[in-house]
Amino acid sequence: MGIIAMLIIGAIAGWLAGQIVSGYGFGLVGNIVVGIVGAVVAGVIFPRIGLGFGGGTLAAIIHATLGAVILLFLIKIVKRA
Repeated sequence: MGIIAMLIIGAIAGWLAGQIVSGYGFGLVGNIVVGIVGAVVAGVIFPRIGLGFGGGTLAAIIHATLGAVILLFLIKIVKRA
């Protein structure tokens, strides 16, 4: 996947995750980073538990969004502590 496509998918996933986990948006650059890191987190966790979404752009967005939601949830827990 090209770097531009990865950044766009990361931005979409980060924005969606910020909407799902209320109060945790980090701006455009922050959302891209959260989306990309979320995709990496999901890429490590989901195959180990047998969860797959297939291929394609929509699957990549869903995958990255779920990973970003997990990441934002963990950030929220750490900030409370």
